[in-house]
Amino acid sequence: MTTDEPIAAPSVEDGLSWRELAVARSLDSARARAESRVQRFMTAAADLINASDRRDFTVQEVVERSGQSLRSFYQHFDGKHELLLALLEDALRRATAQIAAAASGHADPAQALKIAVQLLFELSRPDPAARRPLFTDFAPQLLLSHPAEVRRAHTPLLALLTELTTAAAEAGQLRRGMEPRRAAALTMETVMFVAQSSGHPSPGPDSDAATRPVDADEIWDFCAHGIVGA
Repeated sequence: MTTDEPIAAPSVEDGLSWRELAVARSLDSARARAESRVQRFMTAAADLINASDRRDFTVQEVVERSGQSLRSFYQHFDGKHELLLALLEDALRRATAQIAAAASGHADPAQALKIAVQLLFELSRPDPAARRPLFTDFAPQLLLSHPAEVRRAHTPLLALLTELTTAAAEAGQLRRGMEPRRAAALTMETVMFVAQSSGHPSPGPDSDAATRPVDADEIWDFCAHGIVGA
């Protein structure tokens, strides 16, 4: 919902007539106001999420905390679910940038992919101290109610993992016949699902192997080697 870089103001040098330039300036001003209002709603919702362990805040609470009107809220969002999707999208974009920065320090493609997988696991797992409820609480709920929208929100992360997996394939480090994008998608979904359920007993026999939490090393070992021997 927000932009990383300011958009250059239109000018007659762009080939606009003075009439078109006047309209463009008006539209840009309206867009800037809309972006400001949207950001205030998103900030208010994030504050409510982080202020306590509550996960049932209302649109009215967001409106009151933002200092704006209910009418303004519904001019920008169709409901609470769209606000949560915007927050999730923003959080995933920032997480993707963090993972990309961590992976970029490794010349070995397989090592870069390992770092990315392990960091994605750590960022996705429940951790009350880290306060990541968008990943651990809201994302699974949104996936059930709005699966297509959640998949779109994951597009930047999938693109990064595909890029890293493709580099490993080109270096001859993937199993022959493995399609990088498909491998990246399976890896992303496996890592995030396991991370979000980590710490909860798994179904199955009552044994240490069935109930002990998975860690980042184990999830990488599974993704890298699977369950079938050479």
